[in-house]
Amino acid sequence: MDLKILLPYRIFTETKNVSSIILETIEGSYGLLPQRLDCVAALVAGILTYEVEGKLHYLAIDEGLLIKAGTQVLVSVRNAIGGTDLGKLRESVDKDFMNLNESEKNLRSVMVKMESGLIFNMKKFRQE
Repeated sequence: MDLKILLPYRIFTETKNVSSIILETIEGSYGLLPQRLDCVAALVAGILTYEVEGKLHYLAIDEGLLIKAGTQVLVSVRNAIGGTDLGKLRESVDKDFMNLNESEKNLRSVMVKMESGLIFNMKKFRQE
């Protein structure tokens, strides 16, 4: 398989001859082999593992999307960190990606409050 990991602003990695991929989705962990049928999966922040010529590679990834079409596997994520030490990668996922998600939740909460206030004021204005 050919694996391409895309970030919003660049291509993180392009790897050929990938023999297997292990990923985390909202439904749990899955493994992909070259013969697997085409699929789409929503990824959660976690560790993506892929094997090339018997050697395992690990990436900490943020939320994203995986598309497998034939031998092409595209992974589009917000952020990715490569490394060989699983402990440090897992720590990065927990510290960086999960905290970012909390910040986004807080931002969305503030936006909802602002939108609600705007709608309330427009409704009040229409009644006058």
